Amino acid sequence: MNFSESIRIALQSLWVNKLRSALTLLGVVIGVAAVIAVVTFVNGINGYVAEKIFNLGADVFIVFKVSPAVTNVEHFLEAEKRKDLTYEDYQAARDACRHCIFVGVATRHETGKVTYGGQSSGDTSVRGVSPEMSAIYDTDLVSGRFLNETDVDNKTPVVVVGPDIVENLMPGLDPLGRDIRIDGWEYQIIGVGKKKGKTLGQSLDNWAMIPITMSLKQYGSHSNNPIRIAGKAAGAGVTLETAMDEVRVALRARRHDAPGADDSFDAETNASLLGIWSNFSGTFFIAMIGIAAISLLVGGIVIMNIMLVSVTERTREIGIRKAMGARSTDVMLQFLIESATMALIGGAVGVLFGIVFAKGVTALIGMPSAIKLWAVMAGLIVSTSVGVFFGVYPARRAAKLDPITALRYET
Repeated sequence: MNFSESIRIALQSLWVNKLRSALTLLGVVIGVAAVIAVVTFVNGINGYVAEKIFNLGADVFIVFKVSPAVTNVEHFLEAEKRKDLTYEDYQAARDACRHCIFVGVATRHETGKVTYGGQSSGDTSVRGVSPEMSAIYDTDLVSGRFLNETDVDNKTPVVVVGPDIVENLMPGLDPLGRDIRIDGWEYQIIGVGKKKGKTLGQSLDNWAMIPITMSLKQYGSHSNNPIRIAGKAAGAGVTLETAMDEVRVALRARRHDAPGADDSFDAETNASLLGIWSNFSGTFFIAMIGIAAISLLVGGIVIMNIMLVSVTERTREIGIRKAMGARSTDVMLQFLIESATMALIGGAVGVLFGIVFAKGVTALIGMPSAIKLWAVMAGLIVSTSVGVFFGVYPARRAAKLDPITALRYET
């Protein structure tokens, strides 16, 4: 049995019946494209989350009133009834954590309006922060300086802004020293952050950071401007749990949590936040793979149907091959190779479409994506396997044909 000859026959059959071949492979193409696109998005978003969102470091923890990692509805509803974290809670945690390099605090008001010279920028994330939070937010500046302790202690109306504020409100101007209004309050720009771009269609540069004390003065502390406390363990010889326990004890005492009762706050580490996200993305991945598998199943059934038609159309050819000495295994292998080749081509087209689709979405709305070689190889292997699996029955049917009966067959 000539392997290359079987592949040539398969390709020739696909080329002669272009429309039929395209319709035959459509299910495989859609299924593989869906798998590749989903894997590309999941890998890209996982990498983005790990690098940009939860890149806290192994020795950093954050205390929330309600953790963003909460997945239990009952726990969430119960946690919403807790007292808000306060600036005094932060001060107690800072003073108590002897094994922390720093303890910082931040608030986040998501819908601020920034105005300058008659121009305005809406939906700005206004973050009230202490100086330590620049490391947590990974804030690199292109000009000026970051907030310091003096700004916080004196409630100085100064602000560090994202690039969008400068580009939209004062293009071509030096922003340092200029006064802007944030929700009606006047602040002086002392620094400008480095541009980060967009993700999921949302800009990462439309933000303003003001001293935490000014944020609490202007917005207060409530569900629309929640306080978060962050701590970094002291390093060598000190475990993260030790630092977290010091903060927990201080907060429980200050918030009058009863002995044996649950904490009236949530503390999360980088590992726990990433773990929750990985579980979520894994569930999403499995669900999408299940949907894509249906397309592959349909595609496999269509391939089997077309191969049965091909067996019928080529009955005389099969009879001639057997009359000339071809064994049943040779005939069976020929049709298996043809069905596998068809599915492999469909898989290759699906991989291409999946990558193009994923990268197109990334270009349009900034959704992170990352192509993995293992995903490409898996797509090709799975599609080929589908072709082999669904090609077995037609191949066996062809192999069992009686050569005399096949030679008498009239198409």
